[in-house]
Amino acid sequence: MGWIVPGILVFIVVIILIANLKIVPQATCYVIERLGVYSTTWQAGIHFKIPFLEKVAKKVSLKEQVVDFTPQPVITRDNVTMQIDTVVFFQVTDAKLYTYGVERPIAAIENLCATTLRNIIGEMELDHTLTSRDVVNTQITAKLDEATDKWGIKVNRVELKNILPPAEIQDAMEKQMKAERQRRESILRAEGEKRSAILVAEGEKESSILRADAVREQRIREAEGEAQAILTVQKATADALKLLNEANPTPQVLTLKSLEALQKVADGKATKLIIPSEIQNLAGLVASIKDITTELPPDTTK
Repeated sequence: MGWIVPGILVFIVVIILIANLKIVPQATCYVIERLGVYSTTWQAGIHFKIPFLEKVAKKVSLKEQVVDFTPQPVITRDNVTMQIDTVVFFQVTDAKLYTYGVERPIAAIENLCATTLRNIIGEMELDHTLTSRDVVNTQITAKLDEATDKWGIKVNRVELKNILPPAEIQDAMEKQMKAERQRRESILRAEGEKRSAILVAEGEKESSILRADAVREQRIREAEGEAQAILTVQKATADALKLLNEANPTPQVLTLKSLEALQKVADGKATKLIIPSEIQNLAGLVASIKDITTELPPDTTK
């Protein structure tokens, strides 16, 4: 029975040792105090805390944190009151300063952000405020980062989430935006109609060009056909003359051909005829023969 008490003591010691073994997670650090005074900062890993002498004063996350603050009333230089809510992205860089530098760090950042925002917006007019959000973000980030450095906090950026002007200004802005949308729609509609008219005109132009090309092509083909017909007739006439010349025609044949040509000319629409002298002599000869035959007495022997 003498081993029971030592066994209980050993068991208690083991329990105390196990209870004081601490595992610090990744991206986290523990601030350790010894007898109420800052001792050290534990980084990620396994650590042993001295029983009854040390304690974990604060567990600090080293991750980037996002805090969305409620809207704050601010007044512009032209005396317009607006509601602006901000989003702050920050990260703890020094766990000791974060623990002992300021009471309630998040509340301190919110108040500092509101004060800085009022100072910046107070130097700007309403129109400039609405169109210079990036400038405001940059300025407030720089001022907050400088002020929170002594608290072990790094302000990465600040974003103006919403800027809400008074109701009457919002109505005027909405009307202006509506008018701008209508103007853009009118411009787009006018450009569409203009484009449509241009396309129609281009289509009519191309159609007119095609019709003109078709008429020109038709006339060219008709002219080529007439020229081909004339060449064919001329060639036939030349061939006929060549054959006639090769046949060595007598004067009587030539005279007959002349009479045929004269007949064709007479059948035309011309009102004047120029008759060769040979044809005239031939006509006189025919008339003389006719007169002689009429003057001869009838044959009585029959």
